Amino acid sequence: MSETTSLGTADIHKILQLLPHRYPFLLVDRIIEIDGDRSAIGIKNVTANEPHFLGHFPSVPVMPGVLIIEGMAQTAGAICSMSVSEAPKLVYFMTIDNAKFRRPVVPGDRLEYHVKQAKKRANIWRFDCTAIVDDTKVAEATISAMLILRDDE
Repeated sequence: MSETTSLGTADIHKILQLLPHRYPFLLVDRIIEIDGDRSAIGIKNVTANEPHFLGHFPSVPVMPGVLIIEGMAQTAGAICSMSVSEAPKLVYFMTIDNAKFRRPVVPGDRLEYHVKQAKKRANIWRFDCTAIVDDTKVAEATISAMLILRDDE
């Protein structure tokens, strides 16, 4: 490969500008290797003090699968938001297809959300997503979302 591609990143401050989510529902800490709205890797450092572990499950804490999917969607939504110049924005989840969970995610894991654009039409994106811990696939899904421009802020 003779041409070098410069990939972007987003720290927590940038993510807070891109997404409306806040603690405890913000499920991505950093985004690395951003290639426009085409692909990115989101990072979630899973810690024992997260509120969902109080009930899921107290003696054997396991991150709920729906939160893993939400983290993948937030990563995809953030790069969609970055790709348009108008602001502010909301990203609405539309579909989840072919979701599979392969291994539990537990406190101490560094969860990576790998998102890759499969299709884009107007303000609707579709992403193939994979969640990985220690080079092992723990979940996967295809998601779609719609970007809405807001003028109320």
